[in-house]
Amino acid sequence: MNNYIDPNLVPKRRLANGDEIPCIGMGTFGSDRFTAEQISNAVAGAIRCGYRLFDCAAVYGNEDQIGQVFAQAMEEDVVRREELVITSKVWNDMHGKGDVLLSCAKTLRDLQLDYVDIFFVHWPFANYHAPGCSGDARNPDSRPFSVERFMATWRQMERLYDMGLVRHLGMSSMTIPKLEAVLPLCRIKPTVIEMELHPSFQQPELYDYCVAHGIQPIGFCPIGSPTRPDRDKTENDVADIQMPELVEIARAHNVHPAVICLKWAVQRGQIPIPFSIHENEYLSNLRCTVEDPLTQEEMDRIAAADCNCRLIKGQVFLWPGASSWHDLWDEDGIITQ
Repeated sequence: MNNYIDPNLVPKRRLANGDEIPCIGMGTFGSDRFTAEQISNAVAGAIRCGYRLFDCAAVYGNEDQIGQVFAQAMEEDVVRREELVITSKVWNDMHGKGDVLLSCAKTLRDLQLDYVDIFFVHWPFANYHAPGCSGDARNPDSRPFSVERFMATWRQMERLYDMGLVRHLGMSSMTIPKLEAVLPLCRIKPTVIEMELHPSFQQPELYDYCVAHGIQPIGFCPIGSPTRPDRDKTENDVADIQMPELVEIARAHNVHPAVICLKWAVQRGQIPIPFSIHENEYLSNLRCTVEDPLTQEEMDRIAAADCNCRLIKGQVFLWPGASSWHDLWDEDGIITQ
């Protein structure tokens, strides 16, 4: 099997300012299960296979190793910088005054870049947890979402844009009530938003809201993240790759159900960012964007299979007095305090 997909054949998404980015990327979060070396080796392989979009973050603890891969790939003329779309994120413990610039500076140094293409606010509040913590860990200094605090962080993001250190700004794990509160206040609006998106959790209202406001959705956990940290697993979680609809459609296409998850995501319009350290898997993930599309009937069937199963519940970010992880997601249509 040919282990290279021509990046020019991979469909593109046009952002609000006219820039185009690939319709699929590679995630680099190792879910506390893989080493930085394994992940950076996968990035190196993915570049050679034809990937051009890579989703990074400071908190993943591997940007320095991935930066070495980027530098080597460019030095060896495997890829040019302008062909790559590289994203990163400011972590929750770096929302303070001046900290966003420091975070971006470290990311640029670690990734060995002059700029990142997209820089995200990783979570919409400054609550954070220790790396590898258990699901019941809580930080007593955590606080509920605050428009004022978020906008103080966003002003620093806008400054990074003004300085030319980032090409686009992004938000992540937002809700419609939070977006309604902050978007009118943004001098520079987000171009993209990362959100959990997979067949069992399609978030149609939030997805449609973003599209209507000219914001490109990027979907994490696109195949249901079977290797996500144990702290993010609960008894009633739905395994997307075991959903009967997905299994049957996969059988008709003679592929793994994970491939169907990605085909659905790409054809729907979001940008999935699957992760794997195995070449056969990440090559298959990229290949599925250029061949054998799903039928409209299959797309409709997957849309009807949505069961509102959020996997990344974020309970480690809860503040004292919060009742459950549901408080993070403004499910009643108002920002929970």
